[in-house]
Amino acid sequence: MVKLSLLSSSTHLLSFCRKLTVQTLTRRSLCSSSTTTMSINLQSHAFAGNPLIPKTPKSSDPFSPTQAYETLKTQLLDNTHLPSSLSFKVLPFRKGRPLASSTGGTSDSTPNWHLGWISLSECKGLLANSGVELSGESLVYLGSRSEDDVVYWAIDVSGESSLVPELGSKQLCFVELRTLMVATDWADARSMGELAIAGHARALLEWHNISLFCGHCGGKTVSKEAGRRKQCSNELCRKRVYPRVDPVVIMLVIDRENDRVLLSRQSRFVPRMWSCLAGFIEPGESLEEAVRRETWEETGIEVGEVVYHSSQPWPVGPNSMPCQLMVGFYAYAKSLELNVDKEELEDAEWHSREDVKKALAYAEYRKAQQTAASKVEQMCKGVEKGQNFSADFNVESGELAPMFIPGPFAIAHHLISSWVYQDAGDSVAARLKQPSGSTSNL
Repeated sequence: MVKLSLLSSSTHLLSFCRKLTVQTLTRRSLCSSSTTTMSINLQSHAFAGNPLIPKTPKSSDPFSPTQAYETLKTQLLDNTHLPSSLSFKVLPFRKGRPLASSTGGTSDSTPNWHLGWISLSECKGLLANSGVELSGESLVYLGSRSEDDVVYWAIDVSGESSLVPELGSKQLCFVELRTLMVATDWADARSMGELAIAGHARALLEWHNISLFCGHCGGKTVSKEAGRRKQCSNELCRKRVYPRVDPVVIMLVIDRENDRVLLSRQSRFVPRMWSCLAGFIEPGESLEEAVRRETWEETGIEVGEVVYHSSQPWPVGPNSMPCQLMVGFYAYAKSLELNVDKEELEDAEWHSREDVKKALAYAEYRKAQQTAASKVEQMCKGVEKGQNFSADFNVESGELAPMFIPGPFAIAHHLISSWVYQDAGDSVAARLKQPSGSTSNL
């Protein structure tokens, strides 16, 4: 089984929550008290809810990939800059990191990061200064907002190191997507949308980087449909290649009788962090079968009923896996005796509802977000101080929490927190009775 890295030292801190209505809790700051329990109501998982791709325009629409690409090529070839009904914005990436800026930081407020969009003419000029001619094949279509007559594109400029100081002079810098994820204010719809855009763009660009050649005949692939697919250039092959998605099951194993859940640790986790079991789907098995197999292989627990919870795109994995799709489930245990595979896991233990609730109460997710946002601001100003994001969470009293779970950027957080509050007024428990594969309003 391929080991799964869902989290790293820089990603256990946070992003944002999907919509959950839980019992009414005090709305004090998460950092104001070590007993404050998590209660965040938001619309979607991190990296979902991309505002640029609600639907694909018809091919005849000027905002469609085909038509927008033709207009873009015309603008690139036309040095007279004739008026156009469309404008183009480009998001440069360097080694998987999107260009970003930061504004609004004061002694009384947390700075906000923004994606570093530049105009098509700016992009062309920047590359020209490096001796590179911008071509349409270098750009990947991201989507559009018809209300502002703008089509958005992404470009990989990893090979142009001279752009870093030039963009830095404008207080723009390339920031690791995981850092932006942690820095995202989950209460800010704009930031949540931009994080989703950046995740979508990174997934597409990384897929382009690993699909340079045809897996069937070895011929070179060429970009088609404004970068939305590729095709083998070998006339005898012409195989079509589409963006890659790697499905992963992630499950919270529940012991109904004893009102507890099974959480695990991997050696790569930061100290004291526990999370759900997870694993890649193997060819020829269903999602439910993958849940049962992975649980048995890693912990020796036999699972019976499997109930779908939600799914989350996860574009911050290794470059060889441009976008994992995390598919979340509740899995109900039929056996309870643990036999942990130490090659896959460092440990796995049953945890009571009360212990898990305390883990939610201790973690200072908001404090982590503010710290990460300040880090991005310092980076954009060119004065990064090397903040250590793998440091332990501390409660207000200075004591260490016995354990904590991943922050609200991760689907694991929602699997766990919705189980903790399953007796809430919106009746999460009722949702758990839906048949596997059903669509829930979460």
